[in-house]
Amino acid sequence: MLIGNRKFTFNPKEGIDNPAMVITEEAESESTPSLRLCVLKREEGETYSFYLRLENGREGHIFRNVVSGGVADRSGIRDGDRLLEINNCFVDDVPHPEVAAMIRMVGNQLCLLVMDGKEYEQALSQGQDLRNLIRTHRGEGLKPPRLCHIKKDPVSGLGISFTPVEGGKGRFSVSLVPGGAASKAGVCKGDRLVWMNGAAVSDLSHSALSRMLKKCRDCITILVIDSESEQSYIKQRMPILPSMAVPYNLPYRARKLHLQCGPEGYGFLLRLEKTPSGHTHHVLREMDKDSPAEREGMNDGEILLEVNGELVESLDHDEIVNKVKLSGQQVTLTTITPQGLDFYSKLDLSPLLFCEDESAERQKEDMILSSLTEELLKNEMDVTWKPRLCSLQKGPLGFGFNLGCIPHKPGTFISQVAFGGSGQSAGLCVGDVVLEVNGQNVEEKNLEDVIMLVKEGGHFLSLLVMDKTAGNDVRQTDMAPRDISDSEEDDKYEVSIL
Repeated sequence: MLIGNRKFTFNPKEGIDNPAMVITEEAESESTPSLRLCVLKREEGETYSFYLRLENGREGHIFRNVVSGGVADRSGIRDGDRLLEINNCFVDDVPHPEVAAMIRMVGNQLCLLVMDGKEYEQALSQGQDLRNLIRTHRGEGLKPPRLCHIKKDPVSGLGISFTPVEGGKGRFSVSLVPGGAASKAGVCKGDRLVWMNGAAVSDLSHSALSRMLKKCRDCITILVIDSESEQSYIKQRMPILPSMAVPYNLPYRARKLHLQCGPEGYGFLLRLEKTPSGHTHHVLREMDKDSPAEREGMNDGEILLEVNGELVESLDHDEIVNKVKLSGQQVTLTTITPQGLDFYSKLDLSPLLFCEDESAERQKEDMILSSLTEELLKNEMDVTWKPRLCSLQKGPLGFGFNLGCIPHKPGTFISQVAFGGSGQSAGLCVGDVVLEVNGQNVEEKNLEDVIMLVKEGGHFLSLLVMDKTAGNDVRQTDMAPRDISDSEEDDKYEVSIL
C-alpha cells in the first residue's frame, strides 16, 4: 500500500498499530459529507417526478418516490436524499410549505443542492453546520445575478450595448452610457448578459442580439451577472437563472396583504372575470370604506394569486371563498395588478418570484424607527447647537433621502440618505431633525404634511435641519431655531448643488 511517498506492508501481528491502517481510519473519520448539484429541466406539461416529504423521526426535506427515468432521476436525485438549497437559496430550515411553494413557482428549471440521507443524518449528529459545509463546497465569488428592468431615456435611450466575449459563443459583455438608463437600473460595466426579455442569449450571435435589442420599444428586462461570478457558475456547471436573481427597478411586484377580519367581514368582493388579456382570473373588487381591505391597501381590480400561501389559479370561486372563511379572523392574500401579471407572463416568470410583504416591511421600519428614537433619547449632549440650512436640487436619485417619524407623533427626521444623491451633497445626515421645509416650520406637523410640502417645492428644496442629539436639546430648552442671521446663513449653512 502506498500513501503519499511512504510504502507500508501489512503485518497481521502488528494489527491496529500498523501505520497504514491508522492513517486510513483517520482519513475516513474526517471525511466531509458530499454535496451534489442537481439541475432539473422539464418540458412544458412534464413533472419533476419526485415527492418532497417531512417524515416523523427524521430531519430535513426528504426526496421520495423518485420515478425511474424521470427528470429528477436523470439529474442524479436518489430516494432519501435531503434538499439543502433551491436555486442557491438555503432551505433546510425553511418551513416545508414554503419550500414546496418555491419549487412550484420557479418554472421549468431547478437547481437543487442535495445530500445523501445517511450523510445528512451523520452530519447533524456530529453538530456540523450545513451552511458552512455549503460554503466550503462552493468556495467564494458566487454572487447572485441581477434582474434589471431598463426604461428608455428620451435622450440617451437604453444606455446599453453588448460586446461578444472572445472565445465564448453566446457570451456578451455589457457596455454602458455613464449615468444612463441601464446604469440607473442596476446594470454594471463589464457585466455579462445572460438573458433578455425572457430569452437566453447563449445561442445568439451578436447580430441576432443587436436585432433583438432594436425591436425593443420603450424598455427591456435583462438578467446580468458580474464576470467573476459567471466564471464560478460555469466552473460548477451551475445554470444562471432568473429565479436566482436579485430584482432591480422592476415595474411590478406581487404583494402579500394581511387582513384582520372586522365586524362586517374583510370588506371586499371577489369576482371571476375575464381580463383584457383574454384569461379568466379571480379579481378583487369594491373595497368598503375604512374596511380591513382598504386599510391594508387593497386596490380595486387586483388579481388574486394566493390565499394563505396556496395558489388559487386552479380553484373555482366557491373553493376560494371557503378557504377565506376557514381562515378565521385573519387571512393573507397575495395579489398583483393585471398589468403586473401581463409583465411576468411575457417574461415567462412567476409573478410570485419577487413578492413584497408590505406588512413585514412596515414592521421592520417600525423597529428601525423605534431603535433610532431610543438613540435620540439616550444621546443628549450639553452643547449649544445651531441648525443647518440645506439646499437641494432634484437629481437622478430624486432628492436622495427618506423621511421618517415616530408613529402617531408630530415631527420628522431624515431616516435614509442615498449615496451620491443631492441629500448627501447638501450635508443631510441620518437622524437629522427637520425644522423647516421651504421656510415653513414643520416641527408640529405629521409626516404626511411634511411630504406634501416637499412635493409642492418642485425640483428645488430648502431644509432647515438640526443634528439628532441637538434636536432633543432644542425641544428641551425651547431654543428658537429660526434665529439665524442672513449672513450666518450665507456663510455657513447655504449649500449649492452645481
